[in-house]
This record gives sequence, structure tokens and C-alpha cells, in this order.
Amino acid sequence: MVQPGLSSPWITDPFSRPPDVGKLGTMCTLDTRRDVAAPPDGLLFLGQLLREPRHVGAVAPSSARLAAAITAAIPEQGDPVVVELGAGTGVFTEAIRGRLHGRGHHVAVEVNPTFAALLRRRFPTVDVAEADAEALPEIVASRALTAADVVVSSLPWASFGAGTQDRLSRAVLGVLTPDSVFTTFAYAHAQYLPSARRFRALLAERFEEVVTSRTVWRNLPPAHVLHARRPRL
Repeated sequence: MVQPGLSSPWITDPFSRPPDVGKLGTMCTLDTRRDVAAPPDGLLFLGQLLREPRHVGAVAPSSARLAAAITAAIPEQGDPVVVELGAGTGVFTEAIRGRLHGRGHHVAVEVNPTFAALLRRRFPTVDVAEADAEALPEIVASRALTAADVVVSSLPWASFGAGTQDRLSRAVLGVLTPDSVFTTFAYAHAQYLPSARRFRALLAERFEEVVTSRTVWRNLPPAHVLHARRPRL
């Protein structure tokens, strides 16, 4: 998600973006397993950024290393409900499928119509919701689900204004149980920006435990994952 008038430096540092947004969309980072992201996904991200700057927050898919780190909280047993926010072209979606092995219920929320259509073609067994992430409680309830066991987010939290952070975090809390886990990621170099620190404080306020992973260097820019547990409901 990007506001109109997006400046080019934000493409490499999304946390420097103006503070608030209208809709919640997609944020991922460059796949550093190659010198450049392989088509068509890299070109698709760039094209959607130019066509729908308010709905797309990246120019390329995330790295496989970051996808593995952010999905590590998904349990290996049982039938968990996993909700993915800002699924994009499906890098995290694929990792979630790999963790689930056909178990449980996987809901991928994506506001961008092009990405949502791509997700449906690539992952016909995934429940794709083309919707704004702020409507998360309604999305979950409409599927006769009572709660999510894990929420995996690739949204650019630290680039949102205080109002958007508050609304979206409340939407996430609205689908969690005391045993649920919320995971997201942030760029390592931007962790001291005021908006990033505000988001970390918000997580600490609304979860009893927030654990930061080791830095994922095989990502451009390098990033770390935040695992938030025991929500204060």
C-alpha cells in the first residue's frame, strides 16, 4: 500500500513513507536468491505499484528465508486456522502451505484484485479473500470460523500512521484467542524510526510477549520477524 505521490526512495525504505493510508494491501521484499526477482512476479509487483500505488507496498516478492522465518509459528500438528494478511504473489502463501501440508484452514487476505486473482490460480486450495485487512473479524466470521490460531502479516506496519496501526491491530486482536500467535516482519535498518518504535510499543501493549528473531540477511533490505504471543484480549 502506498500513498499517491510516492517518492522513489521509499521503494527501498517503505518506513519513510507518509504516515497514513486508505487501504491495507501488500508489502514484501526482494528475493535475494537471485540478482533480480524472476519474472513474472518482479515485473508484476512493479506494474501493480505503478497502476495501484495505494494498494501495493513493494516492487518484488519476499525471500524464501524470510518466508520460512515468519511462518515458523504455525504448529506442525492439528488443524490450525492460519490467516495471512497482504498475500501478494504468494511467497508466504507457499510457505504456509508447506507448513500445513493440507491441514487446517488457510485464509489469504489480499486487497489488490490482480494479486488476488493470481493467488486463486496458483493456490486453488487456499481460501483467498479479496478484502481490506481492517475487515478481518468480518472475513473470519463470514467463513464460520471462530478465531485464528496464527495471523501472518506482511503489511508495512511501521509506515502506517497511528490511527491505521490502532485500527488494524484491533482487527487482528478481534480474531485471536489467548493461545494465538501474531507474526509480522520489519526492516532491520528502520527499527529506530518513530513510526517503527510506536508499532513496537503497540505490540508490547497488546501482547504479553513479543520476540524478535535473528536478522534475516538473505533479504533486501535485511529484516527481522516479530512473534507476538498471549494477546491481551
